Amino acid sequence: MLVAAAVCPPTPLITLQLDDLRSACHTAIAALHDAGPDALIVVGGAETAAAYGGQAAGTLRPWGIDVTAGRADPVLPLSLTVGRWLLGDRAPDGFQSVALDAPSAECLQLGEKLGKIAQKVALLVMADGSACLSARAPGKYDEAAGPYNHLIANAVARADPAALAALDPARADRLWVGGRAALQVLAGAAGTQGYESRLLMETAPYGVGYFAGLWT
Repeated sequence: MLVAAAVCPPTPLITLQLDDLRSACHTAIAALHDAGPDALIVVGGAETAAAYGGQAAGTLRPWGIDVTAGRADPVLPLSLTVGRWLLGDRAPDGFQSVALDAPSAECLQLGEKLGKIAQKVALLVMADGSACLSARAPGKYDEAAGPYNHLIANAVARADPAALAALDPARADRLWVGGRAALQVLAGAAGTQGYESRLLMETAPYGVGYFAGLWT
């Protein structure tokens, strides 16, 4: 059963700057540990779905940042590497990537499966919002991006798995919402349970929506 979840952005920039956002993520992660889970799993989007052991490592060198997270040979994709770095000295029990273009039903099924791997499960969900929020954004500015990003932020703030489950993959893809699949894994793990929630931070540097949120 899912007992706690944190949502943090998978941007490598958090290792170099964005100090307030990084602090908010550490607050959320500390609450995951405080929940006393039997299993802590890091979830994030990638080209393909794959499971990795808790001792897996990753590197940000392909993105021009000389940072390695973990002590093994680096095999983790970007989102999970950033998650591993945020965890610091405390390795998780496992990592799970989900394909960025995975259908909603597949994401929900994966989340349901993860929620049953132990009696008390915590997820660190590496997911961001739209990358079309300004003229400086990686994606082309789209006036629909702001409301859609706000919809996601509200779902995180209210611990609303139904709203996350309802995210349309095609619309998310058009608005460069890289975290859609991972957020729907969270929705699948949460199911119909109720959670207390906190949106610790919402920001959009460089036109990309980042959230730090906590469900307990």
